[in-house]
Amino acid sequence: MKRLLILLILLSAVTITVYTQDTEKSHAQSKVRAYVTDEAAVLSSSEISSLETKLADFEKETSNQVVVYIVSSLNGESLEETSFEIAEKNGIGQKGKNNGVLLFIAINDRKLRIEVGYGLEGALPDALSNQIIRKEITPSFKQGNYYAGINAGVDAIIKATKGEYVQEKKTSEDNKSIGIGFCGLPILVIVIFFFFGIFFIISIIRRLFGWTGIGGSNRGWWNSGSGSSWGSGSGWSSGSGGGFSGGGGSFGGGGSSGSW
Repeated sequence: MKRLLILLILLSAVTITVYTQDTEKSHAQSKVRAYVTDEAAVLSSSEISSLETKLADFEKETSNQVVVYIVSSLNGESLEETSFEIAEKNGIGQKGKNNGVLLFIAINDRKLRIEVGYGLEGALPDALSNQIIRKEITPSFKQGNYYAGINAGVDAIIKATKGEYVQEKKTSEDNKSIGIGFCGLPILVIVIFFFFGIFFIISIIRRLFGWTGIGGSNRGWWNSGSGSSWGSGSGWSSGSGGGFSGGGGSFGGGGSSGSW
């Protein structure tokens, strides 16, 4: 009897696990069927309709596709990976033009991302996407006004693709923050040139006089053979407007993420 009870408990646990995994399928597998998908139900039907009309008109005018996809939670998934997979697998944008943009929002996680297709990375670079998130979207999100933030973000994305929304310029205060040195150059730049100058002079001395450094070694501390270097590499309820269809656009990970 005890064994039967344990077996039933184990079977129940497995059933619950499978059911949970099935009901919380990866958002990356989501099928985009409209310009606006609101699984978190934070937008009214009229707000969704207004956004979809704007995005449909924009596609007719330019062939660029901008999609808004809202979920309640990422369920532990990566924002960047999920956003990229939704955009890529649904082919947002036109084939050959790769002119798609996905505005992906996870409400409960308070995270969002603008995913940009290859063809629009010039008009909508990472820095500009980040500016749109910071300046246009998240201020309204912090007040709980999701429609205002999304609408402002969509407008900014549209303007950016037309060259009408540009990256903010650094002010004199920004320059002061990094320090101004000799001849108006930032102190950091002067320091870097100073160190490179020292290395250059030492290199010349070594060639002229055959200096081998401390202890007769040909390697100084700047060339210790450790393989280190200064640089390092570094490598996310449906709307009513049916009519949307991805055109086969491709994405390369361009865009920016943010939170509020």
